[in-house]
Amino acid sequence: MINSRLRTLRDHIRWAVSRFHEEDLFFGHGTDNAWDEARQLILGALHLPWEIADSYLDCRLEVDEIADLQRLIARRVDERVPTPYLLGEAWFCGMSFIVDDRVLIPRSPIAELIESHFAPWLDGEPARILDLCTGSGCIGIACADEFPEAEVVLSDLSYDALEVANQNIERHGVEGRVFTVQGDGFEGLPGQLFDLIVSNPPYVDAEDFADMPDEYQHEPELALACGDDGLNLVRRMLSEAANHLTEKGLLIVEVGNSQVHVQALYPEVDFHWLDFQRGGHGVFMLSAAQCREHQAVFAARV
Repeated sequence: MINSRLRTLRDHIRWAVSRFHEEDLFFGHGTDNAWDEARQLILGALHLPWEIADSYLDCRLEVDEIADLQRLIARRVDERVPTPYLLGEAWFCGMSFIVDDRVLIPRSPIAELIESHFAPWLDGEPARILDLCTGSGCIGIACADEFPEAEVVLSDLSYDALEVANQNIERHGVEGRVFTVQGDGFEGLPGQLFDLIVSNPPYVDAEDFADMPDEYQHEPELALACGDDGLNLVRRMLSEAANHLTEKGLLIVEVGNSQVHVQALYPEVDFHWLDFQRGGHGVFMLSAAQCREHQAVFAARV
């Protein structure tokens, strides 16, 4: 039922904040509080910029706009659908990406590394970049934006995810040098070498997956869960990475809370765990030389 007493943007933002608090929603797909979530949902649904002047918040809405907004707020509360899915859009590295429930909602701290050109670790401009387990394509396409001369490959097991990635390739006009490949891990990339491999693979362990808030149940399980310790795919990636890196290449992988499992499984490997100013953890870096040095160890523990 439409609440006819709500007429302005400010009315709907205030009402949404109250509903979100009342229903104890979880925020973790682009915001971390009810106020920002309400602004993201309401301004995004009306195609208004986040930095809108405060005076615009008192503009009265059309009847159909009110109905649409209240329907979206109801879905956010009753169904726990994350806001980016309701809007069909998420932002990553300052870029807009198409998202739906075929792909994870972009939120990786790897964005900070992309924006800094992976300095100081990357040696020169990469000629070829691989975004392994690409999902929406956000990491690889953002890399293509930062490195305009690079060829970028987006690889994923899911055909559904690659359909979304191809939409985002077209959206950002990078069809000439960003390509999708279907395969399980490195399976679809025989003999191919890269100066930079970046991956946000499925890494959630069984315990964490069972405890995840309802909002995460809308995301594809294939892109989240990966065995008891979350490392089923990461173990295979590590065992094969040396075969796909150029001499001075880098491997960067996000494993989140499964960092503890990585450290326990490979105590002899000196992973470089990266720090982030905007928050985030569980991202390691290995050089091509390290991947070659420890390849036998990685292969023995697949």
